[in-house]
Amino acid sequence: MTDDLLFDVPEPPTPVERLLALAGDVTRHNDALHLFRPTATSGSALGAHADSAAQLAHAALTAVQAVHDQQLYASADLIDAMVRIKQVAYLSGEAARHLAEAQAAVTAAALADPELTGLPDTAAEQIQLAEELTALAPEAAVESATGIARETHRRRPSATTATDGLATAELSTLHAVARGHVVMTRSQFRKYVHSRDGSVRISTLRSLEDKGLIVRAPATAAPAFHGGPAQDRIRLTVRGAAAVAALLALPPAAPPSAPAPAMPAAPTTTGPVRSR
Repeated sequence: MTDDLLFDVPEPPTPVERLLALAGDVTRHNDALHLFRPTATSGSALGAHADSAAQLAHAALTAVQAVHDQQLYASADLIDAMVRIKQVAYLSGEAARHLAEAQAAVTAAALADPELTGLPDTAAEQIQLAEELTALAPEAAVESATGIARETHRRRPSATTATDGLATAELSTLHAVARGHVVMTRSQFRKYVHSRDGSVRISTLRSLEDKGLIVRAPATAAPAFHGGPAQDRIRLTVRGAAAVAALLALPPAAPPSAPAPAMPAAPTTTGPVRSR
């Protein structure tokens, strides 16, 4: 082994980076499940979705262990973050179970009636439950990453420049992208941005894309309306995730302080003061 190879081993991802990656993976999983149109022959596809959910549960537990390995002070924020990650692991595991049961129901129905074309009611219910269980997991992962990033920064401060040169609108947009809130669609040769935050502009997305912080995944997100075309999911790049990790480590903005109450005016006298 040469000396050069000793320096080629990449550093393992930090817990915050793991959680941001988890949020992105859950968003991909949710998008794929929302676009999935199961039929009586979808047994193998349901098995793949079940495996995807099981991998999310494993990734969440790996993030939990990564936080433990850092031996951080168990503050209230850190404990809350750990609980959220464990909840994501549990809910993802339950989603995997429901999808596996849907696969079993579809396979059994197909064996019982090879001419069957529709989806058994039990399978449809299981798929819906699986979708609901992981629907809010991206936000939970980012919230957990926030608590861990701030606690890590308090205990081990480090100067970071990952957010330097980025405007406030760009930072808030990156945060929304991390939570799986931003999609883009086209209609009549025009592009539109849809975000739960309602404050993302196309010009901001173009700026972030030019800087290599986000990418657009065409036709990977659920339609804006029933029967409509699939939308483009906006995702973080590795550099974008690094910027979000640095952003999460920043302390929350302090609320504006209330103005001090005005002192009562001293009473005025209209005549000479007489001594007694």
